[in-house]
Amino acid sequence: MSYLATDFEPLPPQAPEAAETLTPSPPLWRLLLGDVRACIAAVTVVAMLLLAAAGPWVWPQSPGTQWLSQVSVGPSGARTVDVVPDDPWQGPDRAVDSLTALQATTTAVKLAWPSLPTAVSYRVYRNKGGVGLGMPLTETPNTHYADHLQLSEQTYRYSVVPVKVDGTTGEPLWIEVNPRLTLGEFEAKLLGLVPENGQVSLPAHPLGTDALGRDMLSRILHGARTSMLVGLTAPLLFITLGAFYGALAGLLGGWVDNVLMRFADFVVALPFLLFMILFRVALGIESGESGLFPMVLAMVLLSWPSAARLVRGQVLQLRESAFVMSARLAGASNFYLIRRHLLPNVLPLLLVSLSFAIPQAIFTEALLSFIGMGVVPPTPSWGTLCNDGIRSMLTHPHELVIPALAISATVLAFNVLGDALRDAMDVKVRRGVR
Repeated sequence: MSYLATDFEPLPPQAPEAAETLTPSPPLWRLLLGDVRACIAAVTVVAMLLLAAAGPWVWPQSPGTQWLSQVSVGPSGARTVDVVPDDPWQGPDRAVDSLTALQATTTAVKLAWPSLPTAVSYRVYRNKGGVGLGMPLTETPNTHYADHLQLSEQTYRYSVVPVKVDGTTGEPLWIEVNPRLTLGEFEAKLLGLVPENGQVSLPAHPLGTDALGRDMLSRILHGARTSMLVGLTAPLLFITLGAFYGALAGLLGGWVDNVLMRFADFVVALPFLLFMILFRVALGIESGESGLFPMVLAMVLLSWPSAARLVRGQVLQLRESAFVMSARLAGASNFYLIRRHLLPNVLPLLLVSLSFAIPQAIFTEALLSFIGMGVVPPTPSWGTLCNDGIRSMLTHPHELVIPALAISATVLAFNVLGDALRDAMDVKVRRGVR
């Protein structure tokens, strides 16, 4: 073979326009920072996690404390109120010439009216703003009555209808009353409040109270712990299980792969709600008891096939790569290959899958608790709060709207963050950024 002198000449320099300048892919955090929606979603997720972890310490009110004088009230600040005695009322110490409210507090509204010669008894009604006489309270032969029934700071219209001997009624007497907030001695003692100069300080309720007088903010924060516990624990467990299962099936291949994936298809066909009920029965959990553990168990045992399929597809592509073949020739075991080479390469996909599984688990817990199959009262969770609030959503909508917004914001934030992670980890998207 002969060579010419031109064969040893240097190559001509390449034209600048023909050269392509390649830049490394930007880091993941920079791609996420460039997405405004992803940043908002990430801040929301972090805020929800911090509220679930540290919120009950920042707002130390007990979620089970019942403020009987503040039932279903809206947002309110701290205030000082009078403590009034709970002694039974024996009637006024003076005569009145018309229907009179001698005391108008949320502890008791004490009414007195003049005696009518043709009346043998009196029917007392209370109206909260509707038409007619309103709710019947009592029928009494006395000319006084003390109303203690779930009073709050609003306008009431009391009507007293005289009843004659023949059963007919006369012209009603009526009066409008605006009770002021007070605390009875028994309630103050029950709450551990010590009066000073006949007064006690009541804490603030920034989100109001529920139908039993419990602080909504405290119940939202403690409910976040329950919802986040299920939303984080169950996805971490079933995605980890599915990742190892799918990696083993993809690495071994052949008939083992077929058997393992047919079993995964069988698990997909199992009804989640039915098996959760079976787990409750098998564990001896009666109606009215918390079903948190069987709910998590059902999620873990029935939700792993999706992660297994995802990992198996990636492992089928990676097992023929050079670094896997080199490790196999060096004597690496299947477990070492899965742990050291395969799972780290599918970790980005698992992270995206986890970001979508968490909101699904949170929503599932809320739904099951809402229908009474998950967490049960008095343990707070966002689902049980919605269940409690739906009964009074027309009169006190904040009891339903607040936990529903917490669920919606958390689920939406995780889904948006999952979309951003999926786009940022996609190879084509990252290479397209210059």
